[in-house]
Amino acid sequence: MAAADELRTVRDFVRYAVSRFNKAELAFGHGTTTALDEAAFIVLEALSLPVDDLTPWLDARLVSDERARLADLIDRRCATREPAAYLLGRTYIRGVPFKSDKRAIVPRSFIGELMAGDLFAGGHSFSLIEDPDAVGRVLDLCTGSGCLAILAAMTFDQAQVDAVDLSPKALELAAENVAEHELGARVSLIEGDLFGPLTGRLYDLIITNPPYVDAQAMASLPPEYRHEPTLAFDGGPDGLDIVRRILVEAPKHLTAKGGIICEIGTGRDILEAEFPHLPFLWLDTEESEGEVFWLSARDLGAGKDLRVISRMPR
Repeated sequence: MAAADELRTVRDFVRYAVSRFNKAELAFGHGTTTALDEAAFIVLEALSLPVDDLTPWLDARLVSDERARLADLIDRRCATREPAAYLLGRTYIRGVPFKSDKRAIVPRSFIGELMAGDLFAGGHSFSLIEDPDAVGRVLDLCTGSGCLAILAAMTFDQAQVDAVDLSPKALELAAENVAEHELGARVSLIEGDLFGPLTGRLYDLIITNPPYVDAQAMASLPPEYRHEPTLAFDGGPDGLDIVRRILVEAPKHLTAKGGIICEIGTGRDILEAEFPHLPFLWLDTEESEGEVFWLSARDLGAGKDLRVISRMPR
């Protein structure tokens, strides 16, 4: 393998990977947004180095086995268009590691970034959760790999977390992640369709990153995304079929002081037009604007015509 023979340092392999990725016109979005970020992640993770800072390692010389592994990963990323998280079996959200493979969508969500900020910390001038210690039960709908359920358990250390998914394979992966983070006593994995297996259960917080890709976008997904389970993407004709179901059912599963945070992609205008009674609070992140909303239990209770409005013709 020519690259393994000629390249010597971390800097060499990062430069080489960026050139290869740009030439191959790869798509990103599975934890990285540029060819450089992707190259840095692959090199650092493959070498078992901390993935948050490339600088200290740039001039480190690599042994032959390391060079061969990196050259192979770069070749495979270009040839197969498989997400780096699948090739390496791991990815990170806000520094927290998660196992990743084709049983579930690659762990990623704007909600993970929001949970790490002040909005859920309490004691600030504006917080969605006034007292994090008072959060006793959390629900993560469409949990996939279990990443948001695990982050919720870390954020609300007094809470029990239920994590629901329709896919048995995704729940197998989620179980491995829960075990790796030693949270089996606090995170319960439940197979089922949204609120179906949760009759009578109430939650102080509902978190959900449901499938929300519309039909037009599904038809033009880059190859990287086609390695992931279709079930995790397909949100129906306009991408909001599952979000509508969640909005209709959520009020029955929230405590009086509870609330729901939901990622929906680009369907803000549709949702606001279809649910005019709901005062959506849109939460922006470094990489998103108007793709995540918050509604309190009081907000949802105010939508008396919610079920009828949600069936308006589109």
